[in-house]
Amino acid sequence: MTMQKTDEEWKKELTPEQYEILRQHGTEAPGSGTYLYEKSDGMYTCAACGQELFSSDTKFESGTGWPCFTEPALIKSVELREDNSGGMKRTEVICRNCGGHLGHVFDDGPKDAGGKRYCINSAALKLEKK
Repeated sequence: MTMQKTDEEWKKELTPEQYEILRQHGTEAPGSGTYLYEKSDGMYTCAACGQELFSSDTKFESGTGWPCFTEPALIKSVELREDNSGGMKRTEVICRNCGGHLGHVFDDGPKDAGGKRYCINSAALKLEKK
């Protein structure tokens, strides 16, 4: 993680929802995210620091209620961590640049695209359209 800020700095820069998700490891309600049905071409970046995270080319409709991607734009842009919160065993996806919580990755994605489903909160993302 290269970017270090205090909680107060994050609270000033992020919306309350972004702060809850990115800094407190929250989750937006399923079906509520801005980018759930977004079809525009572009690059999804971290809403907190601008790190390039996911290309629209890898976005797919999963039916889960969150934007999903088959892989990160650059594997080095994210960090994967074991997450046993809420009584579940999952793999958390973190922005490697700022440490922001993005969502989780699961092994039930499209088989023809590697089988991964990066399930990411819209509030953790910003779309830079082409």
